[in-house]
Amino acid sequence: MTDSISNETAANPPRSWREAWLVYLRPESLRMLSLGFAAGLPLMLVLGTLSFRLREAGIDRSTIGHLSWVGLAYGFKWAWAPLVDRVPLPGLTRMLGRRRSWLLLAQLAVMCGLAGMALVNPRDALQPLVIWALVTAFASATQDIALDAYRIESAPTKEQAALAASYQTGYRLAMIWSGAGVLWLAARAELTGAGSYQNSAWQLAYLVMAASMLVGVTTVLVSPEPARVQLPSARSAGEWVRSALLEPFADFFRRYKWHAAVILGLIAVYRISDVVMGIMANPFYVDMGYSKDEVATVTKIYGVVMTLVGAFVGGSLSMRFGVMRILMLGAILSAFTNLLFAWLAGYGHSVPALIAVVSADNLASGIASAAFVGYLSSLTNISYSASQYALFSSLMLLLPKFVAGFSGDYVNAHGYAHFFTSTAILGLPVLLLVWAAGHVKKSLEPAAHPAATAES
Repeated sequence: MTDSISNETAANPPRSWREAWLVYLRPESLRMLSLGFAAGLPLMLVLGTLSFRLREAGIDRSTIGHLSWVGLAYGFKWAWAPLVDRVPLPGLTRMLGRRRSWLLLAQLAVMCGLAGMALVNPRDALQPLVIWALVTAFASATQDIALDAYRIESAPTKEQAALAASYQTGYRLAMIWSGAGVLWLAARAELTGAGSYQNSAWQLAYLVMAASMLVGVTTVLVSPEPARVQLPSARSAGEWVRSALLEPFADFFRRYKWHAAVILGLIAVYRISDVVMGIMANPFYVDMGYSKDEVATVTKIYGVVMTLVGAFVGGSLSMRFGVMRILMLGAILSAFTNLLFAWLAGYGHSVPALIAVVSADNLASGIASAAFVGYLSSLTNISYSASQYALFSSLMLLLPKFVAGFSGDYVNAHGYAHFFTSTAILGLPVLLLVWAAGHVKKSLEPAAHPAATAES
């Protein structure tokens, strides 16, 4: 591994620690903090917090696992990413620009989807809740497409890891609010003696979450549009389809050739252990007897704070020592910390133990996420930033989300301890792929990165 990535720091001399940390005060980083908040808010409410709500409503674990396939909307966003990259929105694009117009439309749609989820009682009718969750997930995925392109076009490649850390910080702050905040709101709105599940309390909490998307809306309205990348004009419909739908993906395979298989393999499985484990985390807390307040305080405060620490550490270490080294570190830590949940399943209900396990797991997740987003950004050609990054981030979720849909069935059959151990084992092939991708990166730099060359 050392040989495969040793030239990365030689080609890009490490910055001083002061320079590495001051990048977080740049306007681009501060904007990504707010926009990251808007991106992180709906994801928890569609997947993480929703699973707590459904389990409290008495929905079976297998059903909750299958409903996690709503998240596959994020795995297929590459299919409409070229439209976000190329198609102008009547009126909005002329006023706001290509990236901000799509961001605003997606954020307004997320607000509508969350309001719809608030008004449905899953005990009375599960299907309408699923439909509104799909609307929210689709709009959220569209926001991700436009936001990733906005981030990539807002700063040079060498600063992408830092922007990723700022994005992750905003994202995790949103997870505190849409995780701990929604649980606190629901708990405070409950009426004494009215039963363990009160839909009116969840309704209030979800409506507040919908209003919280105004943070992203306001940021989009006051932020500048990044410098527009001149795209080739199309003379016919067929030429437009080729340039908008096919060329972004063809460009990637032309640059990386057969090495693309290693890169795409790494992208497909890098977060698999965390994603598969995460679907059953909230049902696990409910079944272990943790209250809303305990889960809110521990998993959504201690845990998310540790993720923020991990994101900043991962971003800074990536800038100083190179992305590939920190990718390997993140992969090792992510697989190891899943074993701590297996230990907790046998240990029993204990808030101090939960704090320790969740803190370690989220620290590892933050380090891995910051390095991974920086790595994905380095693979894109700025001429096709939205389409190519959407392909990478979709592929990152597609297999993990599909496998995660069976997590409830697995827990029902084998128990939580065996499930968490199995998710750790899923992370082992990732180590080999990071090593192989390091060799690919070494052999192809700098020829494979025309965008980075143009900026330097």
